[in-house]
Amino acid sequence: MLIEEIMIKDVLTLSPENTVKDALDAMRDKKVRHLPILSADGTVVGIVTDRDLKEVVPSSVSEIKDNSPYDTLLSDVMTKNPILGHPMDFVEEAAVLFYDNKIGSLPIVSNKKLVGIITETDLLYKYIELTGAHQPGSQIEVRVPNTPGILFEVSKVFHEQKLNVLSVLVYPDKENKANKILVIRINSMNPLKIIEGLKGSGFEVLWPNVPGIDV
Repeated sequence: MLIEEIMIKDVLTLSPENTVKDALDAMRDKKVRHLPILSADGTVVGIVTDRDLKEVVPSSVSEIKDNSPYDTLLSDVMTKNPILGHPMDFVEEAAVLFYDNKIGSLPIVSNKKLVGIITETDLLYKYIELTGAHQPGSQIEVRVPNTPGILFEVSKVFHEQKLNVLSVLVYPDKENKANKILVIRINSMNPLKIIEGLKGSGFEVLWPNVPGIDV
């Protein structure tokens, strides 16, 4: 999936000459937490987050009545030269940037112009959609050998049971590098028959594996 498919295209921006008060007002009015900062020619030169502003503005319980922080220019508080993405980058690549750099948003630039933005919330929502976690169903975790064709062998069990698979995630097995963990979501609230089928085919079902479930 490409970034252009999930990015927010109508992006609220400010300039380095705007003030902290301008940014606070804009975030409150538009309910956003990240503001790309553009130069006069439209180039992204920085980004300001609600966290940046909280470090500048005194606490509301402070006894010091000083308005000067609100007049601070964004050029003094913004993160300069932020990490940028491109609309044709893959969402998975963007997720790695978020993870490695501990950032909360990624301005998206094409031909040196801002065309969108994605945030960690956008990635979370997309993950929920892709995994089907927002749909009624069941989750099954299966430990399998890390061998070619194993996913096909597992899928045959679901085919025999005439069950639709909503998503499949593959994780390394922390206990044994020779195995993988398959996390499978199905569109059924009752996973007992498929668990029985998986075990009957020799697969180790890790979840559901709770007292009272006997297959």
